[in-house]
Amino acid sequence: MISPERLDLLQRQWVRLLEGFGVSPAEAYPLFDRLVAAYSEPHRYYHTLEHLAEMFRVVGRLGLSDPAPVCLAVWYHDAVYDTRVKDNEGRSADLAVRELTALRLPAEVVGKVRTLVLATDHVNPPPAINGQVAVLLDADLAILGASPERYRRYADDIRKEYDWVPEEAYRAGREQVLLRFLAMPYIYRTGPMIAEGEAAARRNLRAEIDHLRRQSAD
Repeated sequence: MISPERLDLLQRQWVRLLEGFGVSPAEAYPLFDRLVAAYSEPHRYYHTLEHLAEMFRVVGRLGLSDPAPVCLAVWYHDAVYDTRVKDNEGRSADLAVRELTALRLPAEVVGKVRTLVLATDHVNPPPAINGQVAVLLDADLAILGASPERYRRYADDIRKEYDWVPEEAYRAGREQVLLRFLAMPYIYRTGPMIAEGEAAARRNLRAEIDHLRRQSAD
């Protein structure tokens, strides 16, 4: 649950973001409301407005010379989210293209946002990663390096989003996902996130794997 104050901050940030492309607040507000409704769907527990707010803090801290495409991609990267399908990133990217084009954003910017949203498919990462992609991916995965308490809440919320999956199958699938991250030379791609979050992320991932295995042994 996000507080009214944080929601108001997100709205003001959204309006300023689109004003940079000549979009009026009157045009920006309806789309903001639609995105808020999407991230507030009842089947979401982790992929919510809180997740977006946490990502925006990381993007701001990492710094970019041109943060606008990344900020737009943050808004759209989980705009479509259904745990029963495997094309959420593609559908979210298509939605971004439709809505941002309707707001008359430059085609170059819309294309960048599409590429960025598609890059958040962590199962099939892009072959080439530039600075903007690296910042977006690190912001998306920042939760892995969170405090143990925040990480446990995240892990519990992911389980709730997959409540339709039987327990044994979920534990097996979840462990495969976590092991895939641990097998990467680096989970993070930017210097600050590697320095600040890499070790913590690996501790959290191993702790969750141990927890899943204990559950399987019981």
